[in-house]
Amino acid sequence: MKAVHFGAGNIGRGFIGETLAENGFEIKFVDVNETIIDALNARHGYTIQLADESQKKIQVAHVSGINNGKDPDKVVAALEDADIVTTAIGPKILKFIAPLIAAGIQSRKQHHNEKKVDVIACENMIGGSQALKKEVYAHLEPADQEFADQVIGFPNAAVDRIVPLQKHEDPLFVSVEPFKEWVVDESQMAAPELKLKRVHYAPDLEPFIERKLFSVNTGHATVAYTGKHKGYDNIGDAIADPDVLRQLKRVLKETGDLLIAKWDFDRKEHEAYQEKIIGRFENKYLSDEIARVGRTPIRKLGYDERFIRPIREAKERGLGYAALLETVGKIYTFNEPQDEESQKLQQMLKEESLEEVIRETTGLKDEELLQAIAASYKEAAATKQNA
Repeated sequence: MKAVHFGAGNIGRGFIGETLAENGFEIKFVDVNETIIDALNARHGYTIQLADESQKKIQVAHVSGINNGKDPDKVVAALEDADIVTTAIGPKILKFIAPLIAAGIQSRKQHHNEKKVDVIACENMIGGSQALKKEVYAHLEPADQEFADQVIGFPNAAVDRIVPLQKHEDPLFVSVEPFKEWVVDESQMAAPELKLKRVHYAPDLEPFIERKLFSVNTGHATVAYTGKHKGYDNIGDAIADPDVLRQLKRVLKETGDLLIAKWDFDRKEHEAYQEKIIGRFENKYLSDEIARVGRTPIRKLGYDERFIRPIREAKERGLGYAALLETVGKIYTFNEPQDEESQKLQQMLKEESLEEVIRETTGLKDEELLQAIAASYKEAAATKQNA
């Protein structure tokens, strides 16, 4: 079986690629990173190491690479006979690969290939595959869209594995945490008969997506922004600080109460899930930089993102959200020179009124929340420690 995967970075190789290989797929990685693509084509394999006491090494074979910047036609040819298509490139990059996927669909139609195939966006976002579908369909004529409706699925997915920023002499080597979770919405699949081992298929993905987003993503970001506020530069040092750990637990209590009220999760099971998450963040074998975890703060402040959405929904249900508000205030103080969004946010705060910036970044209209966030920011700005 053949897989085309967009994104040959650490998550692509260390999570999605590993899972596809475990299921017997020959994988073509698509990326513009020439060093990685050349290495994949030279060696047709790479090594993953688990970041725990075992330090177990896993070999991934039957892989190759295509540079979509140089060889877009080869990408289209690979898509023409692929059995599954996946992505792990970042939410903002999906629109840039949409024309290639559209061309692949057109090629399948021209070659009368009516074999059903699913395109799965494995991104840190709600509704990733459906968002990609919208971008792809913008490049298809009505007749091509009709063909795609019949044979191409875009099932949403929730993925969870910490793969920290890392550098190795071997450009393909990647260290990953042992834990991994990949959940696919089976109701949106075109080819439900093709199910992968180590992947969970659910009739309704939303509870899983929100559980992960409001627990892992909200939690990890909380450690990053709280840690940065206290002057730390990596997650391990930050979470070892009792104040940072306390803030993480407060935030997870608030998001946990919301998730239990909304989706009827069993409280004991959810609290055990949260404890596992905290343990993952404390893993001494994973060294993750706060600069990486906290990057793109404007996106993370979005209306439907990991902080504002649970705040909105907790308020609607009369639940607590004080710790979430405190963390949001700290996000506006996140000043990371290497992160474009961080610098843009700091520039906005200099050039616009605080209320305008909060409205623009969060999309909120609730005056009570807008004022609460403004007060939280002022408190955070007054107490921030420099690294």
